[in-house]
Amino acid sequence: MPAVVIQVRVKPGSRASALTREDDGTWLAQLKSPPVDGKANAELIALVARHFDCAKSAVSIKSGGSARTKLLKVETP
Repeated sequence: MPAVVIQVRVKPGSRASALTREDDGTWLAQLKSPPVDGKANAELIALVARHFDCAKSAVSIKSGGSARTKLLKVETP
């Protein structure tokens, strides 16, 4: 199973959840959830898993767990 590492900039508290690719190759994740008790991170993992069509267990946060810019590891099928 190949793994991809992506850099994601997170904007919690947005009106709608969305994952878009920026011109510089990074990703922008707009999340409805507030950055409280890991809710935004859980929503981010679900959003990335849905976008890459893989299980939530295949997505993990490599670094930046409490930062706005995160590195995520995605194990694609």
